[in-house]
Amino acid sequence: MPFIGKQPQVGAYSKLDAITTSATATYNLTLNSGAYYPSSANHLMVSLNGVMQAPQDSFTISGATIIFASTLASTDSIDFIMALGDVLDIGTPSDGTVVTAKIQNAAVTDAKLASSLDLSGKTVTYGLASSDLPSGSVLQVVNAKDAASTSSTSGSYVDTGLTVTITPTSTTSKILVSVHTSSCLANTNANGISLRLVRGSTQIIEFEKYMGYTSPNISTSSSATFLDSPSSTSATTYKLQFKRTTGSGTVFVGDNNSEGTITLQEIAG
Repeated sequence: MPFIGKQPQVGAYSKLDAITTSATATYNLTLNSGAYYPSSANHLMVSLNGVMQAPQDSFTISGATIIFASTLASTDSIDFIMALGDVLDIGTPSDGTVVTAKIQNAAVTDAKLASSLDLSGKTVTYGLASSDLPSGSVLQVVNAKDAASTSSTSGSYVDTGLTVTITPTSTTSKILVSVHTSSCLANTNANGISLRLVRGSTQIIEFEKYMGYTSPNISTSSSATFLDSPSSTSATTYKLQFKRTTGSGTVFVGDNNSEGTITLQEIAG
């Protein structure tokens, strides 16, 4: 096969031109008076003062020069330097021979991708973390609903059927809580209803008091929105609670004909 330029050698052993030592560590390499460029230090056998030298440890290569690990003296003798041939370019790989492990990480850039890709029938995944999204982005949404009616005669807060749990992805996230109850009713004129949102057992907002106090047996809906900062990545439960604020009768939240809802949105902090 013809070549343009230097003919590659495979297993061609050449003894390089003799070198006279002096007070330096760097020497030019020549073959037949022309500069010789080894592929690496591992392609040379070097004898110094009758002792074979270890490539990389005792000497290195830079272009057409050999650099010894320490400065030589004029009394030292480079007995010989044998070149063990040149490394061939691998050329063009055969079809189907380049496996994934042989492709360097980050070597495939968008510049190497076609302007139009047919990904039909493929599943596309991405490694975008929540920390990569700007502040204010919605990271996840959970929702629950309940149509049951819950009653109580207690002056202490009790649960309604509106409860939902979320696991934040970051301690810096905020949770936007939105709750709507379809019905709140007090059965006597002196009764009042209070509503509150809690995270676990901690009150985060009390948003109604004395509902129905002057209008018994009239159903009223109620809604609230609150931006909470739980500072946690553990499963966190939010729920709507109610109690009888005044009087001695029964109060009701929710009915069996329409649904109340509670929705949580994790907002990137």
